[in-house]
Amino acid sequence: MFQFCSDPDQLESLRWFSCYLTTGKHMNLYWSVLTVLTLLAITAPTALAFGFAGASAARSRVAPLRWFGKTYIAIVRGVPDIAFFLFFVIALDQGIEYLRHKALCADWDQPIRQGNDFIVCQAAKMPLGNAPQWVHETYGFAIAVLTFAIVFGAFAGNVLFGAMRAVPRAQIETAEAYGMSPRQTFRRVLVPQMWVYALPGLGNLWMVLIKATPLLFLLGIEDIVYWARELGGSKTPRFTEYPHPDWRMWYFLALLVFYLIFTRISELVIDRLMRRLTHGQATTGGEAQRNMA
Repeated sequence: MFQFCSDPDQLESLRWFSCYLTTGKHMNLYWSVLTVLTLLAITAPTALAFGFAGASAARSRVAPLRWFGKTYIAIVRGVPDIAFFLFFVIALDQGIEYLRHKALCADWDQPIRQGNDFIVCQAAKMPLGNAPQWVHETYGFAIAVLTFAIVFGAFAGNVLFGAMRAVPRAQIETAEAYGMSPRQTFRRVLVPQMWVYALPGLGNLWMVLIKATPLLFLLGIEDIVYWARELGGSKTPRFTEYPHPDWRMWYFLALLVFYLIFTRISELVIDRLMRRLTHGQATTGGEAQRNMA
């Protein structure tokens, strides 16, 4: 990156590290941090939407909808995350290719399932083999976001379902006494008051989501854990211009510091949200604020 990096063998320690930390692979490491942050920024609201839909369905008066919501929450929460990630990505990818195959390759006369192989025509591949690299990366990232959203949406749904039940029944009865319909009661009374009960659980879920981002490696995405392991391993002069011994401990230590700082910032934001939500509420937090005032 710098002009003096043309001959690494002639560099002193400080310049050597400045050149080493600005190589193309290290730029991929820095971009992978942005990938993780983008994943969190998209997955968190998407998972919350899945959870809200699941919790609303679980308390629905319509029996099939109620069964669907409770089944979604129970099944996804009961399956280990790694197993679900590995299963769902393969199943979704093959499902998309199967539908495309049926639509685009009507003249195909061979079975799709051939032993342990899943074979579709080239036009049904998702994405296409001749597609640009950014298309493959975007597709993999979208699958990762959907998988994370489904998994953590089930946990968010369980938290929101409990928060809805924690809202005092007297609040609902008062709204009904004023003539509000069930939909109005849900939208104007239940939902605004449930967040104060849901935020502690959602805060813990956010922390778990942050710690789960290294699972991106299982989905074929080169995340920060992948690049830390790749760059930290010992390198010899035969394979790189910047040889070094095994530095994985230092790379993973940097990741540890990164996650600790990120979670600490998250804790401060969650505490501020909790103070804002409990202001004026008939809860322990609201009572504490009134006593302080």
